[in-house]
Amino acid sequence: MHGYAEALHNSNMSGAKPLPPSLPLPLLPVLPVLPGSASAPDFTGLPPAAGPPAGRRRIASGAGALPSYALYGEPGRTQATDWLHCERIADRSRRHDWEIRPHRHESLLQILHVQRGTVQAWLEAGSQTLQGPCLLLMPALVPHGFVFAPDVEGTVLTVLEQHLRRLLQGAEPLLGRLTQTLRLQWQHSDPAAAEVDLALQRLSGAFADTGAWRDLALDAALLHLAVVLGRLAPESAGMAAAGDSGALAATRALAHVRRYRALVEAQFRQQPTLARLSSSLGITPTQLNRVCQRVLGHAALGVLHGRLVLEAQRDLAYTTQSIKQIAGGLGFVDAAYFTRFFQRQTGQTPTAWRALAVR
Repeated sequence: MHGYAEALHNSNMSGAKPLPPSLPLPLLPVLPVLPGSASAPDFTGLPPAAGPPAGRRRIASGAGALPSYALYGEPGRTQATDWLHCERIADRSRRHDWEIRPHRHESLLQILHVQRGTVQAWLEAGSQTLQGPCLLLMPALVPHGFVFAPDVEGTVLTVLEQHLRRLLQGAEPLLGRLTQTLRLQWQHSDPAAAEVDLALQRLSGAFADTGAWRDLALDAALLHLAVVLGRLAPESAGMAAAGDSGALAATRALAHVRRYRALVEAQFRQQPTLARLSSSLGITPTQLNRVCQRVLGHAALGVLHGRLVLEAQRDLAYTTQSIKQIAGGLGFVDAAYFTRFFQRQTGQTPTAWRALAVR
């Protein structure tokens, strides 16, 4: 994965450019939040700070449409991606004059670990100036932006949230703590700071390693970090304040979208109707579209279509199945209809896309 990547499963794909085929895992194009849609809701509840670090700009308030990026600063870019990426804060921030403007990722969880230096963090509710050592965890869909002091040292970890959910099956209390916005701050002498630093160093080492069983090493290191952070996280981390109706409504909308995406993940091969999916959530199709527009910036059907395209790309890239077999495995009774669907979403026929992918 490169930079602040986004392996989106749920974009409306019409008019998308063809994907670059030469890297391992196909990534769907990312569209910005649709013009005229509601701005991203407040999921975080972090208190505002007095101001930005001395001599630095104040982050824009995020009014208007909030972009979703595949790679920060490059809207619409498509990039093959791994399920985890690790880089130094300076690697990308320096190229953007130390400012990462407010944006969000629809499928990725990010962890910002600051060892030394100052960062002004914007998390929709306001901005807060933080001093390292500290850590911010932003689940998928949570808006965020940063202004860093040029001497900042630290790491940005990006993880496909669905992968983390699979790893933590059976450990729902831990998963619950890691899918809410989390802020941790320590003194340099605090043993917790050293423990988190060591866990991230281990994960960074596994990410850089090219030896055998790298994926297993990454999973082991990620699980270790998850346990460390889960033990340090307060039980009520990220919860909306009681009586804050706007925050509670945003939290409910986010919960509906996450449950909807989990249903799509489990059932996309059967191509369930929106009526069936919304009924499983206890809401109507209209309400489902409304919460998807509010949280994702596009209609609910885009989630299902995006997931079908992603799986089709995986099958085309990694298997020798015929187009007819791939279509049948994804719930299409007609290979010709599947071809039209795939071309409408990606700009290429399945055959043309496969030819480029294996070149």
